[in-house]
Amino acid sequence: MTNKVVKTDAEWRAELPELDYEVTRHAHTERAFTGRYWDHHEAGIYTCVCCNTPLFASDAKFDSGCGWPSYFTALNPDNVRENVDRTHGMVRTEIVCNVCDAHLGHVFNDGPKPTGLRYCINGSALRFDPSDDAGAGAGKGAAT
Repeated sequence: MTNKVVKTDAEWRAELPELDYEVTRHAHTERAFTGRYWDHHEAGIYTCVCCNTPLFASDAKFDSGCGWPSYFTALNPDNVRENVDRTHGMVRTEIVCNVCDAHLGHVFNDGPKPTGLRYCINGSALRFDPSDDAGAGAGKGAAT
């Protein structure tokens, strides 16, 4: 496991654009169909906007119709952590970056095969790194 990235609130605020800061550090949600990667189809790796930890591969991305980038698996499950989220009168599973504790989004059990999962992630929590070997080991066959 990579060393934890720990910064003060003031440091995060100074480093991140306002929306990225609110989403990742205060668990806000960007509006559907407005984020930078909801309709993005380039091959590469999606990393944490706060610490650049690799999170999702483009070959695990699929069009869920929900308006946020969706993936059926994490690139490395050790890089994400699940928390119980009881906000907004419901119980959901929050996904956070395991390296810097950034809020990423939520995971649901209504995704495609092979996992049946839908990692519904805020584009503001992500940075995109194009690469030729994107998704090595993430799983094949999902349409982006």
